[in-house]
Amino acid sequence: MDLNALGTSAGINIGVCVGVFSLYSILRKQPSQARVYFGRRLSIGARKCTALCLDRFVPSASWIVKAWKTTDEEILNNVGLDSVVFVRIIVFSLRIFSIAAVTCILIVLPVNYQGNVLDHKDLPYETLEVFTILNVRQGSKWLWTHCLALYIITFSACVLLYIEYKSITKMRLAHITGSHLNPSQFTVVVRAIPWSQEDTYSDSVRKFFMRNYESSYLSHQMVYRSGKIQKLMSNAGKMCKILKDVSIEQNHKPGLYHCGFCGANSDSFQILSHESESSRGKSSLIDNGGVEKKKKVCAAAFVFFKTRYAALATSQVLHSSNPMSWVTQLAPEPKDVYWSNLWIPYGQLWIRKIATLLASIAFMLVFLIPVTVVQGMTHADKLQKALPFLKGPLKKKFISQVMTGYLPSVVLILALYTVPPIMMVLSALEGSISRSGRKKSACFKILYFTIWNVFVMNIFAGTVIDSFSVFKKLDSVKDLPPQLASAIPAQAKFFMTYVFTSGWASLACELLQLYPLLCNFIRRYIFRMKDWAIDTMSFPYHTEIPRLLLFGFIGFTCSILVPLILPFLLIYFTLAYFIYRNQIINVYITKYQSGGHLWPTVHNTVIFSLIMMQIIALGVFGLRKSPVSSGFTFPLVIFTLLFNQYCQQRFHPVFKNHVAEILIEMDREDEKYGRTEEIHQQLHAAYCQSPSTSPDTSMAGSYHHQEEESIQDPENVTPGKEPSQVSLNWSVASTFGAPEPI
Repeated sequence: MDLNALGTSAGINIGVCVGVFSLYSILRKQPSQARVYFGRRLSIGARKCTALCLDRFVPSASWIVKAWKTTDEEILNNVGLDSVVFVRIIVFSLRIFSIAAVTCILIVLPVNYQGNVLDHKDLPYETLEVFTILNVRQGSKWLWTHCLALYIITFSACVLLYIEYKSITKMRLAHITGSHLNPSQFTVVVRAIPWSQEDTYSDSVRKFFMRNYESSYLSHQMVYRSGKIQKLMSNAGKMCKILKDVSIEQNHKPGLYHCGFCGANSDSFQILSHESESSRGKSSLIDNGGVEKKKKVCAAAFVFFKTRYAALATSQVLHSSNPMSWVTQLAPEPKDVYWSNLWIPYGQLWIRKIATLLASIAFMLVFLIPVTVVQGMTHADKLQKALPFLKGPLKKKFISQVMTGYLPSVVLILALYTVPPIMMVLSALEGSISRSGRKKSACFKILYFTIWNVFVMNIFAGTVIDSFSVFKKLDSVKDLPPQLASAIPAQAKFFMTYVFTSGWASLACELLQLYPLLCNFIRRYIFRMKDWAIDTMSFPYHTEIPRLLLFGFIGFTCSILVPLILPFLLIYFTLAYFIYRNQIINVYITKYQSGGHLWPTVHNTVIFSLIMMQIIALGVFGLRKSPVSSGFTFPLVIFTLLFNQYCQQRFHPVFKNHVAEILIEMDREDEKYGRTEEIHQQLHAAYCQSPSTSPDTSMAGSYHHQEEESIQDPENVTPGKEPSQVSLNWSVASTFGAPEPI
């Protein structure tokens, strides 16, 4: 690929992005699309603006300004720690690749271009290979510049990682201390309860904990396998909630609402809402009667303790000589519980994990077919041999540039859209008892999958025949770095176009919200459901974090080999910074918090990327016969491993376990201010499995509802608390969707 073909691919994606951004800036101003682009703000009480003006149909960049002005502290107080961690991933990537771009463009790129291995042409027709390390002669004395760039990038990445890890660790500790009403801190999940012929599961739990933890045990609640009737009631409850949301939206509209035939005032939605409230007691009676017979008690329970420290200590000890019985762990947040997996017998979990691992590997092998097809499309000569009818069209320059430079990445992206749903299903089958744990597991799988198929296999699989010939050359593991060093620059054209199509274009699609936009269009203009409420989505961390980390991995491994890719990566991360902040502020709601649990995954992936960059550099210096550069690279690998070990010892335990010192202090504060009894009374309601129980009456509902009320009412400040733990001032509330027009 030459610079013209690269420009064609870049131009197509730039045009798509500009068009999508302009369309989005118009659609977001239309009242009919408010639930698509302002779902979060509407969920906390913002009102839609219905005034008709010319500005509604003129593109603008006001959303970029609002995303820029919103600080991380405001996001932390209003959306949560998980969103801040996601934003910090982008900020870290911007910082490190800014340093890498300046270093490699100023130092490495001129050395690569001035090499004399490949023939030079006019600048617009230069091939990308002349800008890579393939153009540097063997034994060149200028290879020290690549080693210097390697040191600068590695030390900069480690310093920035340390700063981010330390900062996020402090925020996690503040998140724990600021959640006094979090019921999960008092609750332990007990699984693999032994069966007894004399006692029921409930009696066994009560006797066991009364005998061993009499001073700290409070009560417990069994887990039931729900029947079909309870599932129907759950669906009915969701429908009542939707109708109630619509009635609230109707009450915000000025004027009277008339029915279509007689002109009388219609309060049908309001009547249904009141009926749902009044029938709550009746549904409870029904549940206690017919539905209870359809339930089946499982060998799992939520056990409540009087103090946080007692729950922590109980969750971390071995309760029986048989490790497969009386298994305990701290409970997830009430809204984070994945009830279906609590029914799974504990003894099946290891089998499920092995089965899902084998299924993931099988899926990765099957995915080699589209990867091989994609790499075959990047070579015009081989494409003509495989498909003779394309010889004529491929002779035209523009068609050849589009076919070899743009379409391969598009085909791969379309194939990759099947990965997240499949990985989510496999992660659910693993048996995680929390929704955040399921997403974290899916995040791991998607990350490994994309690194393997997008990076490794696209390097070694130009075609099926080429991939076999490459692997035949690998006589031992020591041959891998030289093969990577020679193969990565050869695939520079693919990685650059992949940044355009999977990076820039995917961000444009994320901003436009294609699927909700299509659903809203069908409901409003085909089925004529003018006021039908759209379910507000939570942020898809399991798909977006692997995408960011994949581009970071590509950036690290290609930095000294193909420095021309770094400016395009910087553009991607800049767009990601504004777009994701806008989506976090306006679109996605927070259903639960994991306390920033995904940051250790980010840290480990960056360390893995640095190690791979250094191993590939060893292969580069070996191929170019530069023993001095190779000798200086070995200490860098050792330093990176030692730095990772230090972070694992210093910061990672805070993410793995709760700090006993903090929990004891929180217990003392509760006892001092008389909050203990109130918390104990609400524990059962927080983890109530029955769908007839209103979320607002549970402790989980009050915990999250309190955060939302603090945003709506800027005067709702509790004396004696830090500003980070209470409501925000009016300017912050307005930014995040206080009750004002959108």
